[in-house]
Amino acid sequence: MPDDKTPQTTSGIGIQRLYGPPTDGEDLGDSGAWPYVRGVYPDMYRGRPWTMRQYAGFGTAEETNERFRFLLDSGQTGLSVAFDLPTQMGLDSDDPRAEGEVGRVGVAIDTLDDLERLFADIPLDRVSTSMTINATAAVLLAMYVAAADAQGVDRSTLSGTVQNDILKEFIARGTYIYPVEPSLRVVTDIFAFCSEELPRWNSISISGYHMREAGASAAQEIAFTLANGREYVRRALARGLEVDRFAPRLSFFFAAHNHLFEEAAKFRAARRLWARMMREEFGADDRSCRLRFHTQTGGSTLTAQQPMNNVVRVAVQALAAVLGGTQSLHTNSYDEALALPGAEAARLALRTQQVLAEESGVRDTVDPLGGSYYVEALTDRLEALARDYLERIEEEGGAAEAVAFMTDEIHRSAYAWQLEVEGGERGVVGVNVYEDDRPTVDIATPDFADLQESQRRRLDRVRSLRDESRVEAELGRLEAAARDGSNLLPPMIEAVKVRATLGEISGRLERLWGRYRPS
Repeated sequence: MPDDKTPQTTSGIGIQRLYGPPTDGEDLGDSGAWPYVRGVYPDMYRGRPWTMRQYAGFGTAEETNERFRFLLDSGQTGLSVAFDLPTQMGLDSDDPRAEGEVGRVGVAIDTLDDLERLFADIPLDRVSTSMTINATAAVLLAMYVAAADAQGVDRSTLSGTVQNDILKEFIARGTYIYPVEPSLRVVTDIFAFCSEELPRWNSISISGYHMREAGASAAQEIAFTLANGREYVRRALARGLEVDRFAPRLSFFFAAHNHLFEEAAKFRAARRLWARMMREEFGADDRSCRLRFHTQTGGSTLTAQQPMNNVVRVAVQALAAVLGGTQSLHTNSYDEALALPGAEAARLALRTQQVLAEESGVRDTVDPLGGSYYVEALTDRLEALARDYLERIEEEGGAAEAVAFMTDEIHRSAYAWQLEVEGGERGVVGVNVYEDDRPTVDIATPDFADLQESQRRRLDRVRSLRDESRVEAELGRLEAAARDGSNLLPPMIEAVKVRATLGEISGRLERLWGRYRPS
């Protein structure tokens, strides 16, 4: 970097040559104590490491189940499910709108039979399962509970997370179905159901990850994620839920990108800002002020050029997440810029976490970067930038009203980043610096047409064997609950048990509520 150009973080924070002691007198406090800047638990990783998850979803339930078993046998400690786009959008595999997308970016789930095959011979009371699902989160959670009931598992023992973060879909990702208000009603139905029935289940994973992947800066990722979290808390309170009944089970989901120190500071700043927000605005107790989060390394940072370089990127990003105090971590595979991860690439990604946990010494002390002049300055500055964004979002009327503002800010940030890369101001190894013409890795491509046809045949068989009158009766009860405002989860669970499909359930609600149309 030339001497006359001050280095900057992704959020535009100028980096000084040397840092002195912080000047604002902020008390860092202890780990496990408010405001949690040093970690949400007293000992953090000294007792046990973070939960190691690998995101997996491969066309059919059987293929995904095989990968789950492979990862569990390799030492993974939690499951993370990727669903295909039709499942995310509330479409059955035989819907004309699902043509060409069945099984392409995750597992296809049409009925409870699919979900039971997905978790075949995996005892649901012994694993923690994270499901990346939003518009149809209630349907997939209903299927998971129904599968646990079929296994004879007590619902109170189920642990895991359903993403259930619809606001970021409107802002950055696009897998929405219903308009904003009924979508938020479903979110709070899940809150209420989990607080009563699933005490160990995280009822939402408020996600900055997808906004960061869309181009948000680190400061924007903090602000927009916490703005959405604030909106969900307000909606739950408006439903009559007590903050300290549901807030301790809120969880968050962040990205880890390449700037090691900014990323570690980002997590520390987010914890402190959320703690202050929950106490000052909602009068929450300390348990509700703890920002617990999952981290995934940055998919958008992976390159198709020289893909083995991604192994190094992922290691740096994983280290940033651990130094920042994550509760669980997914490490991307080096081949994910090209296709779904291969088995050996996924194993290497998991081994990256295991090397950090077992060999690096990073678990030996809590918050090893705490007190660093540089990191503390970055933490303070990121919090200040995030506060500025949060104030602007409040001026817009809150997160539900500020969707267009947040989307526009992300677009601006993404555009500025791309200009820097294309102009050579920001180096990306193998892309605009240190390039070569060697071929990339070979990637096997599944026969998606055969996979789609196979899934459709399974769906036809389920429909031929079920009792149509019972299906229609349960769908009618679900629609009645949607009309009268009662919780949707109990009738939804009964509907999936009689083999109502995901598309039928979503379609019934869409017929009542309509479909979201972005302005």
